[in-house]
Amino acid sequence: MESSLRLRTFSQEEYLEIERKAKYKSEYIEGQIYAMAGASPGHAAINMAVAGLLWMQLRGKPCTVYSNDLKVKISYAGEYYYPDLTIVCGTPLFHDEHKDVLVNPKVIVEVLSPSTEADDRGRKWLRYQQIESLTDYLLVSQSEPFIEHYSRRSDEGWHYELCAGLTGELQIASLDCQLQAADVYEKVSFAA
Repeated sequence: MESSLRLRTFSQEEYLEIERKAKYKSEYIEGQIYAMAGASPGHAAINMAVAGLLWMQLRGKPCTVYSNDLKVKISYAGEYYYPDLTIVCGTPLFHDEHKDVLVNPKVIVEVLSPSTEADDRGRKWLRYQQIESLTDYLLVSQSEPFIEHYSRRSDEGWHYELCAGLTGELQIASLDCQLQAADVYEKVSFAA
C-alpha cells in the first residue's frame, strides 16, 4: 500500500501574516514555508564586509543597501526570499503598506553556505532573473576567495565574471562601485 505525505499549502497572505508575527525568519516557496538557519561567523563577517564596502561607496548616491532582514518578492512566482544583501537605486517599491517586502531590487548578494549554495545557484537564481529591476547578482563564497558576478546586458542576457583569489577586484558598473577581494575576506579564515 502506497502512502503519501501531503504538506499543507499556505497562501501568500497566510505566509505574510505568519511571518510578520514570527520570532524567526522563513522564506516562502511554492506554497511552503521554510525556516531559515542562522549564519556561520564567516558568513556573517563576509556579509557585513560587503555591506559596509558598498554602503561607503554609495554614500551621497540615490542607492540604499538593505540587510537580510528585508524580504524580496518574486512577483511572477509569488515567492518570498531574504537575500543576504539587497540594493535599491531610486525609490524603493514595496509589496504593501507594511513596507517589509521589496519588489524592485537592483542588486542582490548571496553569501554561499553549504546548506544553501545549490538553491542560491539554482532555484533562487532562476527566480531572481525574472525581476525586471535586477541588474546584478553576486554569489560570494565563504569557503574560498571567490566572488561570482552576473550582470544583465540589455540584449545579450546575463554576463558572468569570476573574481578569484585575494588579489582580485570586481567592478559593479551599474553602481559605479568595486569590491576588492582582500577587503571582503579581510577577517575570514579558510579551512585548510
